[in-house]
Amino acid sequence: MNKEKQEANEHEHSGVFGGKSELIFAIFSGVCLGLGFGLSFVKTIPSGVSLGCYLGAYSFGGFFTAREAAESVAKGRFEIDFLMLVAAVGAACLGQWAEGALLLFLFSLGHSLEHYAMEKARRSIAALAELAPKTALLKQGDQLKEVGIGELKPGDDIVVKPNSKVPADGIVVKGAGAVNQAPITGESIPADKQAAVAGTDWKDADRLETKFRVFAGSINGGDTLEVRVTRLSEDSTIARLVKLVNEAQTQKSPTQNFTDRLEKYYVPAVLGLVALLLFAWAILPEAFSASFYRAMAVLVAASPCALAIATPSAVLSGVARAARAGVLIKGGRPLEELGALKAIAFDKTGTLTEGRPRLTEVYPSNESSGEELLTVAVSVEKLSDHPLAAAIVRGGEEKLGRSVTPASNVKALTGRGVQATYEGQTVFIGNKELLKEQGSVPEDIKKRMEELERKGNTAMLVALNGRLLGIIALMDVARSEAKETLNALQSAGIPKMIMLTGDNQQVAEAVAKSIGLTEAWGNLLPEQKVAAVEKLRQTEGKVAMVGDGVNDAPAMAKSTVGIAMGAAGSDVALETADIALMGDQLNRLPFVIGLSRKAHRIIRQNLVMSLGMVVILIPLTLLGIADIGPAVIGHEGSTVVVVFNALRLLAYKGK
Repeated sequence: MNKEKQEANEHEHSGVFGGKSELIFAIFSGVCLGLGFGLSFVKTIPSGVSLGCYLGAYSFGGFFTAREAAESVAKGRFEIDFLMLVAAVGAACLGQWAEGALLLFLFSLGHSLEHYAMEKARRSIAALAELAPKTALLKQGDQLKEVGIGELKPGDDIVVKPNSKVPADGIVVKGAGAVNQAPITGESIPADKQAAVAGTDWKDADRLETKFRVFAGSINGGDTLEVRVTRLSEDSTIARLVKLVNEAQTQKSPTQNFTDRLEKYYVPAVLGLVALLLFAWAILPEAFSASFYRAMAVLVAASPCALAIATPSAVLSGVARAARAGVLIKGGRPLEELGALKAIAFDKTGTLTEGRPRLTEVYPSNESSGEELLTVAVSVEKLSDHPLAAAIVRGGEEKLGRSVTPASNVKALTGRGVQATYEGQTVFIGNKELLKEQGSVPEDIKKRMEELERKGNTAMLVALNGRLLGIIALMDVARSEAKETLNALQSAGIPKMIMLTGDNQQVAEAVAKSIGLTEAWGNLLPEQKVAAVEKLRQTEGKVAMVGDGVNDAPAMAKSTVGIAMGAAGSDVALETADIALMGDQLNRLPFVIGLSRKAHRIIRQNLVMSLGMVVILIPLTLLGIADIGPAVIGHEGSTVVVVFNALRLLAYKGK
C-alpha cells in the first residue's frame, strides 16, 4: 500500500454496515467461496450453482477493491487494488473461478483487518481528544451556568468540582488541591495546585509556575477549584497535542523514504516483468492460457502491499504509544533517529536543574543563631521582587515554620546588595565587598563562602547593626530524578552526555559533578551552543539537544533530534522540538529512547518479512511451483502479520 493508498485509509470504508462493511463483505465473500467450493464436489447439483456462488464471492470480495481501483485510475494512478482486480478477472477468463474468488476474498479480508488494526492505533490517539469534558460550569456573578466548552473564552471563570475533569486550560484563582495530569504530561503522581495571586490576568499564564496552571483533560482531586480560562477549546494543550500527533503521521522516517524510493522503481519493474510473461507462450512450448496464468500469479506474488505498510504501521503505533505516556514524537524521522543517538547535550537551567533557585545553606556566625539569621534575611527580602529574594522568602519561611514581618526602608546598593531597617536596626545583605565596608569578615566565614561558591551556590552575607549574622546561600539545584535518568541513559548505551550552559564554568562543573555528567561546557552564548552541537555532530554523529524549547531553539534545530522539556502549555516548545516531553519529567527520556529502539527493531522485522515473502514467492510462481492460491495466502498473510507486529508497540512498557 503506497502513499496515496494510506490517504484512502484515512476515511472509513463505510457502507450498509457502517465502518465494518468491508470486513462483513469479506466474510460474505468467504462464505460464498466455501459454498461454491463445497458444492463443486456434489455431482447432483448443476455446475451453474457453484459458479453462482463464486460470482457472489467475486461481488462481495471485489466491491471495495473495485471502488478504490476506480478512484485511483481516475486520478491516473495504477495501484495494488487495480493489480489484484486484473489478476482476479484474468483468473475468471481462464475459468479459474475458485482461484480468483480466493484471491479477492483473502485480499479484501487482509485489507479490512489492516484497516481495523491501523484504526486501533489511531483511536488510541483520538481518545486523547475525548478526555476533555463537553461542558463546563461558567461562573456568572454568584450563579453557575452549564455551557459547552466551545462557548468558553479567555478570561472566563469556571468552577471545577471534586473528582471531575478540567474543561479548559487555565490558571487557578481560588482553591487548592491535587490534580491528576497523567493524560497530558504522563506524570504518575498528581500535581499540587494552588491559587495565583489575586488579580492575576489570564494573559500572564505563560509566565506563571506550573503549580498555578491546569490543563484541559486533567482530573481534579477532592477539592473544588475556580479556574480562569486562558485558551479557547480548539487551542487547548490537549487539542494541540492531538493535532500535532496526527500531523506527525505524515512525516516519514528514513526507512519509509527508502521503501518509497524502492517502490518507485520496483512497481514499474514488476509491471514490465508481467508484460513479458504474458508473451512467454511465444518462446516456450505452452498455451497462452498457461503464460497468462503464470503472469497473474507473479503479479499477485510481487505486490508490494506488505512492504509499503511495514514502516507506516510501526511509526503510527510508536507515536501513539508515546503520546499516551505524555511524549509527543513528531513523525517517523525522530522516532527512528532517537534510538541511534551517540550523544546527548543538555541545557542546565530548567532541564537538568529545577529552573529556579532554592535556599541551600544557612550558616550562622558565632554571634548569631540560624533562626535570627533567617528571620532578618526573610524580612528584608520580602520587600524585593528579585527571583533570589523570592527563593529566600519561600525557603526561609519553610524552615522557620512561620511567616515573617517585612522590614522597611529597603534600598538597593548597586553591585553590592541591599540595605533595610529591621526593628529599628540597619540590615545589610550582600557580597563581601559590602560587608568589608562595615568591618572585617572572619576567616571561617570567608572560607565557607568560597567553598559554597565553588559548588555553584550564590552566597550572601547578612549583617545587623554591624554584627555579622552569617551566610545564606542559594542554588538552582539538580532535579531529583536527574542522576538516576543519566545513569539509565548510560546503561542504555548513550556514551556521551554533556551540559551546555550560559552559567560560569565553575557552576556548570559543580552541577555536572553532582549528577554524574563527565563534561560541562559553561559561559556559552546561544550561538556558541549551536557551534557546540555542530562540533558534537562532527565527532559523535547523531546528537540530541535537550532544552526548554525557547532559549535553546537554535541549538535544538541544529541537532539530529531536538527535545523540549515541559512542553505542556508552551506554544514555542511544541513548535520547536522534534520530541516534546509534555510534563516536566526528565525521566521520560530513557522510556522514549527504548521505544525508539523497539520501533526500529520492529520496522526491520517487518521489512525482512515483507521483502522475504516477495523474494520467496516470485521464483516459486515463475517456476510454476506455486499458483495464485498459495501466492495470495503468502502475500496477504504477510501483510496482516506485518501490521499486527507493528501494533505490539502500543503495549510497550519500557524497563
